[in-house]
Amino acid sequence: MKKTYVTQPSLPDLEEFVPYLERIWESKNLTNNGDFHKEFERMLAECLGVKYVSLFCNGTIALLTGLRALEIEGEVISTPFTFVATTHAIKWAGLTPVFCDIDPITYNINPDKIEELITEKTKAIMPVHVYGNPCDIDRIQQIADKYNLKVFYDAAHAFGVKIRNTSICNFGDLSMLSFHATKIFNTFEGGALVTDNYELKQKIDKLKNFAFEDEVTISGLGINGKMNEFQAALGLLQLKYIKNNIKKNKSISKYYREELKSVPGIMFLKENEDVEYNYSYFPILINKNEYGLSRDDLYYKLTENNIFARRYFFPLISNLKLYQDYQSAQKKLLPVSNRISEQVLCLPIYPDLERETQNRIIKIVKEY
Repeated sequence: MKKTYVTQPSLPDLEEFVPYLERIWESKNLTNNGDFHKEFERMLAECLGVKYVSLFCNGTIALLTGLRALEIEGEVISTPFTFVATTHAIKWAGLTPVFCDIDPITYNINPDKIEELITEKTKAIMPVHVYGNPCDIDRIQQIADKYNLKVFYDAAHAFGVKIRNTSICNFGDLSMLSFHATKIFNTFEGGALVTDNYELKQKIDKLKNFAFEDEVTISGLGINGKMNEFQAALGLLQLKYIKNNIKKNKSISKYYREELKSVPGIMFLKENEDVEYNYSYFPILINKNEYGLSRDDLYYKLTENNIFARRYFFPLISNLKLYQDYQSAQKKLLPVSNRISEQVLCLPIYPDLERETQNRIIKIVKEY
């Protein structure tokens, strides 16, 4: 039986990519702000409807560089319900992550819980648009303005997402996008920082290239975060297909909802009318008392049938040994995060997911 994974990278036909490779071979310019890099940066900003984009080799390095560019020190309030890269970047940057519980409806950081975590050491809030579902951007900004904090959004899941007809990346001081192979938009690996501040964009561009000012001058502690020409070339090509891929994922998501809505104990994320989603994830929440099996029971049943769903996000970041000693990591302070982490399961979704395979997944969920 064919294995089906939670996602599968979307790629153009190889023949379509070959002319791009030939141009790279001819130019012998493989990295360091080449022609494809410049063009992709421009076209990406236009596609997303944002002012400035700075491309990176991956999203994690983008997070690290963004924290340094914003000159953040001390404590950063974030969510434990995320991929490890979010919190790891905070710690790698020499900062202290402070875990805030999540909203039970959106699974995003709960604005009602943020203020009680703010101390004289707090310098920033790093919310995550989990599954591409927008955070409460207005409330978060009000809190940030009140306490003079930076807002740096982890928008790794949110490529192309819009709220009130504008890109989700147009909010906060910075937003990070990931173009990892598992994302709805990929450049093999890759990422970007998005800002509306030109001076900040220039600062970021220097920092991601070792902080070189010129051939002999280094202005600060930079890093090598540059996106290479192969990634940029693929990104340019992928832009041609992103709208159609999102459309396909939307159809798959809608079918899941229709087929599973009557199953007791299965719940979905609420969709809001003012949001244009990218449908890159399909999380379900499993209530064992109503469904009859736990999340893990269903996870292993699917695995036995070569369906590899994912428990995004489990284990909870705050429960990892690396972070357990933090005051804010106590389970009693994060009841919603811990509950959702034990109940959530992301079902396979990607543009080329066949209806036959989707029906097999749905059948297994219904059977058990």
